[in-house]
Amino acid sequence: MLKFVLLCALAAASRADVAEEEDVLVLKKSNFDEALRAHPHLLVEFYAPWCGHCKALAPEYAKAAGMLKAEGSDIRLAKVDATEESDLAQEFGVRGYPTIKFFKGGAKDSPKEYSAGRQAEDIVNWLKKRTGPAATTLTEVTQAESLIADSEVAVVAFFKDVESDGAKAFVQAAEAVDDIPFAITSADGVFSKFEVSKDSVILFKKFDEGRNTFEGELSKESLLSFIKANQLPLVIEFTEQTAPKIFGGEIKSHILMFVPKASSDFQEKMDQFKKAAEGFKGKILFIFIDSEIDDNQRILEFFGLKKEECPAVRLITLEDEMTKYKPDTTEITAENIISFCTAFTDGKLKPHLMSQDIPEDWDKSPVKVLVGKNFEEVAFDPAKNVFVEFYAPWCGHCKQLAPIWDQLGEQYKGSSDIVVAKMDSTANEIESVKVHSFPTLKFFPAGDERKVIDYNGERTLDGFTKFLESGGKEGGAPAGDDEEDEGEDLDLSEVEEDDSDGEGHDEL
Repeated sequence: MLKFVLLCALAAASRADVAEEEDVLVLKKSNFDEALRAHPHLLVEFYAPWCGHCKALAPEYAKAAGMLKAEGSDIRLAKVDATEESDLAQEFGVRGYPTIKFFKGGAKDSPKEYSAGRQAEDIVNWLKKRTGPAATTLTEVTQAESLIADSEVAVVAFFKDVESDGAKAFVQAAEAVDDIPFAITSADGVFSKFEVSKDSVILFKKFDEGRNTFEGELSKESLLSFIKANQLPLVIEFTEQTAPKIFGGEIKSHILMFVPKASSDFQEKMDQFKKAAEGFKGKILFIFIDSEIDDNQRILEFFGLKKEECPAVRLITLEDEMTKYKPDTTEITAENIISFCTAFTDGKLKPHLMSQDIPEDWDKSPVKVLVGKNFEEVAFDPAKNVFVEFYAPWCGHCKQLAPIWDQLGEQYKGSSDIVVAKMDSTANEIESVKVHSFPTLKFFPAGDERKVIDYNGERTLDGFTKFLESGGKEGGAPAGDDEEDEGEDLDLSEVEEDDSDGEGHDEL
């Protein structure tokens, strides 16, 4: 009996070690396993105290934790300071902040990456979809009213026979969407309350029309297309909170209007933009960005814009190869925007590539300065081996690399066939070279093949020297072979530094 009491006391003490801050469990290596055993459904955020995205997420994350706790849910939210608990961060492959993983059934292996938005409602909806039925069954009017009132977007299926083929297609669609609540009902009272007289699928939302009714043949694919086209506002503002919805969605063609929100003609511009958006629903996402907000300045820079040049419109595709487009006119009218978007969807637009003017002294220093206008001529010179750093002026890792890169240039300044160069990729773009993170280092060996080799070795003078002396073999890989070195796709959100490895890179 004494032994049993001691064991119980030890177990209780262990559980007591899992502290809470605003309903969020605070985990360390010492209590992580215990937390997994105690909570079968556990969402864990790996964060860094200095990370801007983590600070922005914190109040919404705590709010979500409180919402679930108040419901008596067995789903809990937790956090780990990855800068203090480096062993845990390494164990779960944390390479940037915040990283959010969902652990189910107390198992540490193969946690699921969190993939929805960063508002409390998004977090709660995603977790409920992961732990319960894909579509909640509604039997009472009050249930339906609460679901719609509590959700920015909710999809409700009205089927007299919930075992019909249409109902089954609806459930399949529900299983494929993480961040929106789905429900199904056959209750006459719910049909009557929402003035539904026949089998229907309705998307309820707190913006634009308020509700959209699906039309057409019911199938998983057609329902998903309907949801994709209607789940976001016709025009959505880019913010820290909306960024995951914007860039995590299926619509990869985005038109952006940069406009000061405080300007006297803001609403006039918005009305024109919104009018144009109506004809491209589900095809092009219409986004506006407040050009006066400090956090948005790097996005303007990415498009080669300055605050004084706004209002302005740009279009970008986020497919495998990201491409930008610029309209011929600066006048923002519905007619002009419709014409611009139509030319894009018809494949009649040419990409817009930024370039600075060629500096008069571009080749006077040991490290040559490349811009869009002289890049092809220098980098693909068949008689030269050209090693290029693609950098961003604000990039911390680029600043750390700068003195080493200058030393490398000095070392080869007298070479007849090796050129060390650099290019500001925030102001210059090359159609043949896509840069996804900073710094990116690429080698263009001599010859007529226009071959490109990514540098993946140590960022040291010795590492660079061995790479060049080996002709790009020691520390190199064919361009595109190394995902980690390429970095993640640009999502136009605020830059965060990835300091979890010794090298690191800055990503947009």
